[in-house]
Amino acid sequence: MRIHVPVRGSLWPVLLSLVAIAGATGSGLYAQAGAREATMYVSAVDQKGEPVPNLTIEDVAVREDGAAREVLRVSRAVEPLDIAILVDDSAASDGVIPRVREGLTAFNAVMSKGNQIAMVGLADRPRILVDYTSAPERLRDGIGLLWQHTQSGSTLLDGLFEVARGLQRRESPRAVIVALVTDGADFSSRRYEQTIAELGRAQVALHVISVGNFNQLDDDELRNRARMLAEGTTVTGGQRVNVLTPTAVQPALERLARELSSQYKVVFGRPESLIPPKRTDVSARRPGLILRGTLERASGRSK
Repeated sequence: MRIHVPVRGSLWPVLLSLVAIAGATGSGLYAQAGAREATMYVSAVDQKGEPVPNLTIEDVAVREDGAAREVLRVSRAVEPLDIAILVDDSAASDGVIPRVREGLTAFNAVMSKGNQIAMVGLADRPRILVDYTSAPERLRDGIGLLWQHTQSGSTLLDGLFEVARGLQRRESPRAVIVALVTDGADFSSRRYEQTIAELGRAQVALHVISVGNFNQLDDDELRNRARMLAEGTTVTGGQRVNVLTPTAVQPALERLARELSSQYKVVFGRPESLIPPKRTDVSARRPGLILRGTLERASGRSK
């Protein structure tokens, strides 16, 4: 996972004002790392993508800018999550949206408990379908607003950029963006470098579930999206899961819900320095174990 210097860009006031509303959070759960310690929120899964129980200090390796750090404590993550769900509801989503509705219903049933979830549609421009909430009825209403917009293209990178901007104003210690992407046209104005930098500034993990082949790279917009899907998920501590049929969307979302609801809090030693590290990596010492993680968000740390 890399922390990037942000690239400033234009701001859409209406979108930001809705997505960036800060939720009230308590501070008692967040202050478990000392002044010379740092915290990561880590997913631990097996080769099938299923959560691994009983992660220990001996299983985890952390490096910053190539230097090994001492892992001090590992425990279950109980801090609340902010989850922004971005859905491609453009013309290319024909046949996919019904399966997305089913998958999100199952995902939200697990993840809305104690967390805050927002939903954004991407056809033509990013549009908020439901602001951050844990209320099942509001999430259900948001899912009901998902339908295919004919003669439209997606705006994935614009949506990622603006939602990341909004998350910077929220105070949760950990946050993820879940993007559901179909293999159609993308009309985003943002470049992948700008968008990845903004995700890094927000300290948010990007998880993508993409549907289709994604073999067409004959224009700049599609190449730009391909770089975003490949690099943005990796450097933020997330993942990309590509499925070929709409029926695979719900199992992928259910697996992701199991992963996110089973994360660990990893506290490691960090020497005092005037220059913060540019890159923090987590890896597994145990064979067959896959770890990916994101640093605790600065806005979520106790003062």
